[in-house]
Amino acid sequence: MDVTEVARALVLERHPDARAAFLGGSVLTSRRTARSDLDIVVLLEGPSAPYRESLRYGDWPVELFVHTEDSWHSFVTPEIAQRNSALLWMCADGALLLDADGTGARMAETAKRLAAAGPPPVTDTALEDARYALTDLLDDFAAVTDAGERLFVVTELVRRTGELTLLTHGTWLGGGKWLARRLEAVAPGLPARLDETAQAALRGAPEDLTALVTEVLDAAGGPIWEGYRRSGPRKTA
Repeated sequence: MDVTEVARALVLERHPDARAAFLGGSVLTSRRTARSDLDIVVLLEGPSAPYRESLRYGDWPVELFVHTEDSWHSFVTPEIAQRNSALLWMCADGALLLDADGTGARMAETAKRLAAAGPPPVTDTALEDARYALTDLLDDFAAVTDAGERLFVVTELVRRTGELTLLTHGTWLGGGKWLARRLEAVAPGLPARLDETAQAALRGAPEDLTALVTEVLDAAGGPIWEGYRRSGPRKTA
């Protein structure tokens, strides 16, 4: 069966009263692999939504995201503020599996509009926080001697360098493989350069990774450490 037919059959079997359902993720793209799963968003009228479940359907691993229309918005709204919403993109870029009452078409239009609008503008505070964290990590990297510590410092350097690049470009963030994909879209070749220099750093040659991280920092306004200050929340009477 076609992958969309498999996903539709699963939805109809588990939630025959579904108002709408979407199939998203890599399984619909040329990036599909033998281990790709079915990312399915199901919209119900009420209970048992919302919930998330991982399961197997036939030979397919499945990630099921079950929501009402209201709960979908309650999840997506703060995720947009955080610049990263897989749930939004599953509906914006996904295949509409079924649409019992027009909810699917309406939600697809909403998701596409929100995704196209992009995340909120990057604040000076957020950019400065990201620069500070990367500056601090770079200082740790310069002094690290333990191999285990070096592994985790390098891993964190790579992640935060990618995120700072995306913040500088004002685009969506992403986690795991989606960080690499979003990064490649705005800074072609940077994921490969990070991979190459990180591997060299783990072999004991840190110079190129240090130079690359510094390059990204400079493009974002430069390193920042001394004079950085943040106030904590204050109780009100």
